[in-house]
Amino acid sequence: MDQRERIGDRIDALRTAIQGEISELWTAMPGIVNSVDFTKMTCTIQPAIRGLYTNFKGVQTWVDLPLLLDVPIVFPAAGGFVLTLPLAEGDEVLVVFGARCIDAWYQNGGNQNVQVELRMHDLSDGFCIPGPRSLPKVIPAISSTTCQLRTEDGTAFIEVTKTGAVNIKAPGGVHVTGAMTVSGDAVIDGVDVKTHIHSGVTTGGGDTGPPV
Repeated sequence: MDQRERIGDRIDALRTAIQGEISELWTAMPGIVNSVDFTKMTCTIQPAIRGLYTNFKGVQTWVDLPLLLDVPIVFPAAGGFVLTLPLAEGDEVLVVFGARCIDAWYQNGGNQNVQVELRMHDLSDGFCIPGPRSLPKVIPAISSTTCQLRTEDGTAFIEVTKTGAVNIKAPGGVHVTGAMTVSGDAVIDGVDVKTHIHSGVTTGGGDTGPPV
């Protein structure tokens, strides 16, 4: 029993009761990915914040919260397009808990008005949002002036600048499957496609030399 419950102060007793109820209301918390199932687009997550457990003798210990199972992964998607990420074990994520049971919605989609269980803000109803970072895992060398799609270490990226330029850094090469159309001029390894000339030009059926 909480010591305040033994005192005849109704305000303190009410405050204790409210705090007890709030402690079971889950909204959002960081987590660490334990495993991923891309066929179902779900993952298993270990909550990254421990809970304080008090036994019947009043002894308190910090304990891990249970693994969150079959948590739907949230990738940016709309209008027939989607950006996927290779979510992996050990990644840090944000888990947002639904206000009501999401089981029927997850199984069937659409407007599911019937709740399988009448639970609220429960650990069973989380959504996984990749992205949050603790200080030990902060992304290095973030550009403060451009928008980038990049590797974590920054060795490769696609970058859009405020002037409208698009820059690509790809140490492993750029591979295009299918036709590629370029409007305007192009400079490849210092050679202007529109204005370059060739050496060793001869009339007839001979081949020209390389670009100058």
